[in-house]
Amino acid sequence: MAELDDLLALDPFALSAADKAPLFAAAVGQLTRHHRDHCADYARILDVLGFDADRPHGIEDFPFLPARLFKLRRLQSVTDDQVHKVLTSSGTSGQVPSRIVLDAATAALQSRVLTRIVGDFIGKARLPMLVIDAPGTVKGHNAFSARAAGILGFSIFGRNPTYALNDRMELDWDNLDRFLAAHGGEPVLIFGFTFVIWQHFVQVLEKMGRRLNLDQAVLIHGGGWKKLAEQAVDDAGFKAGLVQVGGIRRIHDYYGMVEQTGSIFMQCAAGRLHCPVQADIVIRDAHLAPLPDGSRGLVQLVSLLPKSYPGHLLLSEDEGTVIGVDDCPCGRPGKTFTIHGRTAMAEIRGCSDAAGG
Repeated sequence: MAELDDLLALDPFALSAADKAPLFAAAVGQLTRHHRDHCADYARILDVLGFDADRPHGIEDFPFLPARLFKLRRLQSVTDDQVHKVLTSSGTSGQVPSRIVLDAATAALQSRVLTRIVGDFIGKARLPMLVIDAPGTVKGHNAFSARAAGILGFSIFGRNPTYALNDRMELDWDNLDRFLAAHGGEPVLIFGFTFVIWQHFVQVLEKMGRRLNLDQAVLIHGGGWKKLAEQAVDDAGFKAGLVQVGGIRRIHDYYGMVEQTGSIFMQCAAGRLHCPVQADIVIRDAHLAPLPDGSRGLVQLVSLLPKSYPGHLLLSEDEGTVIGVDDCPCGRPGKTFTIHGRTAMAEIRGCSDAAGG
C-alpha cells in the first residue's frame, strides 16, 4: 500500500489539491480492496453494485456507505481476537448508536494523525487543559462513547486536565477556581463539545454575570450544532458568547464523526474547515451525484484512517459547500468547506440495503 502509507506519513497540509488528488485516489483504491478482501458484508455491497475495485477511479466514483449503516450492522475487517475496542456514537436517548470496531493499529493511527492535524493549528506545546465536561463522561459505561473518545483523544494536547463540570453537569466552582488561580491569564487549552460548552458553560456564566480570566486560551470544540441551531445560535453567536464570558478569541471548531475518528476537519482563523492530506470530502446532490465546488449538497467524507472497518467512504446527513481550493487566506493548501447543518431529508438509503439479509 505505497500511496496509502506515503500519505499517512505526510504532514496534514503538505500538498496542494492537485498534487494530492492522484495519490489520494490511489490510496482510497488500496483501502477499498483491503476491505473487500477482509469484510464479507463489504464485499457483498461491491458485488451488488457491480463495482470493480481493481480499476483506477477518482474519489467521487467509489461507492460509499451511509454513515447510519454502522447503527444497523457491526462491520469489521479484522478478526474478533484483533478487536482492541468498539466505539459507540453518543446519539440521543432511544437511538441505536453506531458501533465502530478498532484494532490496536487503527487506534494508534487515528491518534497519530489527529496529533498532526490539531498540532498544525495550536502548536506542539502541551498546555494546561480545561475540559468543559464531567469526569463521569470518560468513566464506566461511557468510556467508549463519542464524547469520551473526543475528550481522551484531545487530552494528548494538554496536561493535567481539569473538568469544569461535575457529574450533574453543573459548573464545578472548586475545580474552576483552582484552575484559574493557577493558570488565569496564561495560555491554556480548552476542549469540549459545542452544545455542552454553550448550555453548561457560556449560558450559565452569562446568567450569573461572571467573566473568567481566559483571554489567552485556545478553545477547540465540535459537534452539537443541531441543538444550537434550534436555539438560533450560529458560529458567530457562539464565538461572541465565549468572548463575553472569558475573553476567549482563539476558537477552532472541528468537523468529523465517530465513524471516522481521528480524521477531522479543523476550522482556521478565516472560518473555513480544511481537508488534510489524509481526508477529503465530496458534495453530492439529492440523487447522490457529485456537485461542482460552490454548490450546496450532502457531504460525503473520505478518510484513509479506517483499516479495521470499512468506514473510509461515508455519506453523512449534513449539508455543506466547498468554499475554495488552495486559496484560503490562512495559507494552508487544499480544499476548504463549510457545514450548513443536517439535511431536511429524513433518511438516506442506498448501500445499506445491499448489506441486509
